[in-house]
Amino acid sequence: MFKTLQNAFKIKDVRQKIIFTFLMMVVVRLGSQLPVPGVDRTYFARWFASQSGDAFNFFDAFTGGSFTSMSLFALGITPYITSSIIMQLLTIAIPKLEEMQKDGEDGRKKIQKMTRYVTVALALIESIAMTIGFGGQGLLQNAAWYNMVVVVMALTAGSAFLMWVGERITERGVGNGISIVLLINIVSRIPDDFILLYQRFMQGKNVPMALLAAVVIVAVVVVTVIFVIVLQDGERKIPVQYSKKTQGRKIVGGQSTHIPLRVNTAGVIPVIFASSLMSFPGVIMALLGKTGGTGLWGKILTALNSSSWCNPKQPVYSLGLLLYVILVVFFAYFYTSITFNPLEIANNMKKQGGFIPGIRPGKPTSEYLTKILNYVIFIGAIGLIIVCVIPIFFNGVFGANVSFGGTSLIIIVGVVLETLKQIESQMAVRYYKGFLND
Repeated sequence: MFKTLQNAFKIKDVRQKIIFTFLMMVVVRLGSQLPVPGVDRTYFARWFASQSGDAFNFFDAFTGGSFTSMSLFALGITPYITSSIIMQLLTIAIPKLEEMQKDGEDGRKKIQKMTRYVTVALALIESIAMTIGFGGQGLLQNAAWYNMVVVVMALTAGSAFLMWVGERITERGVGNGISIVLLINIVSRIPDDFILLYQRFMQGKNVPMALLAAVVIVAVVVVTVIFVIVLQDGERKIPVQYSKKTQGRKIVGGQSTHIPLRVNTAGVIPVIFASSLMSFPGVIMALLGKTGGTGLWGKILTALNSSSWCNPKQPVYSLGLLLYVILVVFFAYFYTSITFNPLEIANNMKKQGGFIPGIRPGKPTSEYLTKILNYVIFIGAIGLIIVCVIPIFFNGVFGANVSFGGTSLIIIVGVVLETLKQIESQMAVRYYKGFLND
């Protein structure tokens, strides 16, 4: 990684893109410190300290702590992520949007424009819900309507600005801009998490016990990161052979290639969907200013809370972990089914004279791809579950409640790997152009 960056800085164009990306990351972190006018910033600190659950912890991790401090970027980039997912689902459901997506660059620009509008609408809805829900509980210094309007507009503008920053990074920097913004927010929380681990397991202990705790913590983090790297890069290659055919006086075709099926086909989407769905009831109750209590509803909310799982003193609440696992597997299959169409791939291969050795073109190829895909999805879902359960287990058993859990590590490793690959590809293109110019 360091060698790639060192070589990249030797090329002016790539160096400028890396510097631009870094400056945009600085802007994101500076904006995360700007307070929203008319808001009591200590309110959330007190409110979080009084909560026994972590309904908003998942959301706060994605905003880099901006949510708990109620900064200008309190909504983070999550409205854009939600908007992109919604538009992707609508593209599958609405034929006109599907045609627009296939209509080259112009169609994709139109969909991107719609995504921006949906992002602003979602940010507006979320900011109104937060202002009204928490406003009456002490969030606002002045509960007058004009102060509420200022807070709503500030939060909405902050989310829209983050979206703009992400798009600028994609155009003029390196990597996917939205992913970069998400990455820097998550990474910004890691120092605080290590301080928390130090205070929980090392502070006040004798040297051998503190050293052992440090070794265990480092080992768990390193093993998890290595596992995530293997999970992200793992793929099943399905060989494809193209038959030879005559075009004029030339014989074309006959080459061999492969269809790469990634083990983690759906990426981190299943984890985000499952976590968001399970935290939704707790978020609604918090906005209404109510707690679960000790009744049936309170026990259900506790079971849906990941901080209650794997607790040896209250094993019954770990039933929520079982539901979480089921949701991750379900969304892994669901999301892959709408982004990867074996029948369409089989038909395209047949039109181009391609076939999988030993498999007949057409329907048999589609059935074969579906069978392999289902197997790969299951393996990827199990890998996602293992990565996500490791921090949950240590949290429940040892009380190691940190933000760089499985979801965060998958995002960090995935974004870093993809960004490095893009830097390497830009370097290769630059050298290739230089060779042609010479």
